[in-house]
Amino acid sequence: MDSAASNLWLKRGLYLLLALLVLFLHLLPLDTQPDRWPFPDFLIALTYAWVLRRPEYVPTLLVALIMLAADLLFQRPPGLLAALVVLGTAYLRSATPGLRDAGFLGEWTTVAVVITAVFFLNRVILAILSVQQAALGMVVVQVVLTIGIYPLIVLLSQNGFGVHRVAPSDPGLSGGR
Repeated sequence: MDSAASNLWLKRGLYLLLALLVLFLHLLPLDTQPDRWPFPDFLIALTYAWVLRRPEYVPTLLVALIMLAADLLFQRPPGLLAALVVLGTAYLRSATPGLRDAGFLGEWTTVAVVITAVFFLNRVILAILSVQQAALGMVVVQVVLTIGIYPLIVLLSQNGFGVHRVAPSDPGLSGGR
């Protein structure tokens, strides 16, 4: 196994480890009082940041499994948010080449639109199916916080974990799925 292939599997393992850490920390009972404000969805922000930087590190099946596990652990309708996040990653994978020249502000705007669409579609589908939901204000706060935390996740991913954008000159990188 060459170093590029071992690095690929190390980064995939790192993504899995970070996702499991986010799930674990979200489930920890740090306070017995109900939350006044919703937390940002770190898992979605992490997934989208890594998909836009190195799509081969975040295969679609891995995203689907992690998000499905999150649905089950957080007692959400199983598969709905997972499917929407996978659709969001598929869109971002296809948009990645065009976003290379757009700069970070263009990337952040695109991710903000995708995050908003995921939460909006989730809410609409749950409303159609008459599933009880959180108050709209809380969902809007969570969307805004998730969009707001995205630059910090990108900074941590790039500087802490070495997940940089694919340069057009990188040989043999097709942005795999």
